[in-house]
This record gives sequence, C-alpha cells and structure tokens, in this order.
Amino acid sequence: MPKTTTTKQTTKTDKVVELLKRSKGASLEELTKATGWLPHTTRAAMTGLRKKGNAVERTTIDGVSRYSIAKGT
Repeated sequence: MPKTTTTKQTTKTDKVVELLKRSKGASLEELTKATGWLPHTTRAAMTGLRKKGNAVERTTIDGVSRYSIAKGT
C-alpha cells in the first residue's frame, strides 16, 4: 500500500502569524484583509496568540498601529 502524504493546510491563524513575523509587522487593516475577519475577531486571534506564549507587540508608525511578534518567541 503506497504511503499517502498529507500536507498541512495554511490556516488563517497561520497567515496572521506570518504577517506578524515580518520586520515591520502588520496593521489591523492588513490582517483583516488577509483573513477576511472583522477587526474584533482579528484582535481576539492576537489575544489567543498571546495566551499561547507569543509576545505580540503594538507600535505606532505614522499614526497607524502595527502589530508584530517579538523576536525569540
């Protein structure tokens, strides 16, 4: 019987993590566009990431809040 390979599908949470790991992080608008979630759902997902041990940081650049995962987490 041949082995079947299973590939993990990228979840919306995976997309959020990927965006947050970029050097400049991501704005709430970028995160909602990437996931199709409403802003409050996106913020809740980031809270979930914090509860899982990720250090999600918020900075303001040119008046826009940007979120990122701190290096080393």
